[in-house]
Amino acid sequence: MFETLFDGIVQNWPYWVVSIVLVVAAVIDGIKLKVPNWITFPMIMTGWAYSAIAYGVAGDGWYAGLGWSLAGTAVGLALLLPAYAIGGMGAGDVKLLAGVGAWVHCENTFFGFCVSVVIGGLIAVGQIIYTRGIKKHSSQFMSILNEIVTIRNPDTLAQIAADRKPTMTLLPYGIPIAIGTILYFACSGLLV
Repeated sequence: MFETLFDGIVQNWPYWVVSIVLVVAAVIDGIKLKVPNWITFPMIMTGWAYSAIAYGVAGDGWYAGLGWSLAGTAVGLALLLPAYAIGGMGAGDVKLLAGVGAWVHCENTFFGFCVSVVIGGLIAVGQIIYTRGIKKHSSQFMSILNEIVTIRNPDTLAQIAADRKPTMTLLPYGIPIAIGTILYFACSGLLV
């Protein structure tokens, strides 16, 4: 059993690297409400390097690996950039998912994100119930939704969100990204 686990870890080491980085980022985000650049930028750059080297060694050409890694980075950015643009997400969270994309490319990033959204929603609902803020947060949600539909200007929405931020219960989104992505890896057999 341990030999099979060890073989799985060795074979799937890139997913373990990403998982470990996600756990570290989630802990820091949970404490400081920020995912630092010293985690995100090296994660992105090493993902590009890893992909280029791995594809090159496999004979598929370094440029193909780099291309897939850049595409995964773009997917990670694109998935969270709209929320960031209107002030609903921190830049560190966006860069963290871009780092996931750099390492595990488009499909795994997308599905990890989908699971993260569900986890994030569950955590948010749990926070609201725990703080007994259902009425307050329902009102804020409707207000935010109305602003998005009527204002449509990302700069104005970001300013409104920044003004509202002190009154809101914040969710350090590095935590749902970590839980959701690692859960997706585990359920997909990518960790063993």
